[in-house]
Amino acid sequence: MNNQSISLARIIRLSVLSVGALAFLAPYIFMISTAGKAQSDIFTSSLSLIPQQWFYLQNFAKALSRVSMGRLLFNGIVVCGLILAIQVTIAIPCAYAMAKLKFRGAQAMIVLVMLGLLVPIHATALPLYVAFDRMSALNSFFALVAPFSISVFGIFLFLQFFRAMPDDLIHAARLDGMSEIGIIGRVIVPNAWPAITAFAIFSVVAHWNDLYWPLIVVSNQAYATPPLGLLYFRAAEAGDDYGALMAATLIITLPLVLAFLFAQKRFVEGITMTGLKG
Repeated sequence: MNNQSISLARIIRLSVLSVGALAFLAPYIFMISTAGKAQSDIFTSSLSLIPQQWFYLQNFAKALSRVSMGRLLFNGIVVCGLILAIQVTIAIPCAYAMAKLKFRGAQAMIVLVMLGLLVPIHATALPLYVAFDRMSALNSFFALVAPFSISVFGIFLFLQFFRAMPDDLIHAARLDGMSEIGIIGRVIVPNAWPAITAFAIFSVVAHWNDLYWPLIVVSNQAYATPPLGLLYFRAAEAGDDYGALMAATLIITLPLVLAFLFAQKRFVEGITMTGLKG
């Protein structure tokens, strides 16, 4: 009876997880299906995931020829890479100071970080736009990167991770004569790669998929990020050619999927370790 109960519970759990996974994968499955369909197959009354006519080559050829896909991907890599590098460079020392150094105002800074998590980019979009306009910095990588150079979420994530690190490790480094900067570079960072990987996934996915801010500060297609490029593709070039549009979307989302699969183990490890100690 006990084994039967365990088996039944496992079946129920797997069933619920399978339904949840299918719900999350359904848009991606539909996108893959639509990318291989002709225009006549997409708007038929009967819904079929398997294309009646295989138009993958034609749709991908349209996606690559109608929009500078290489430029969009390059812009996305540059913007996400710069944002991530600056965020990590700023967030790690800040989180280390709040987690391991004792100074007046540490608790107040932690409270400010928590409050900063509540402020969305939409609340600061107008003054930031006015500032960049007066600096003549619109349509530039600077305008795309600068507002996100400080990540309060990154500081909070690293703060939780550093709190779980043993103080003895840092005390030993100080006894060896290391400065605080040396401790960060030679002790903290090498042990923080799981947290860095987890944060990198969050940061890259968020800014790779961001349409709101690029839509505000970019009007020159030479600086368009992947989501903004899809908007240009749909409105200016593709018309109602949804097969080619879905093919372009697949090309743009593929790097994110591959990056997550490559870093999945580190990502799970980082999320787990940041929750060990509150």
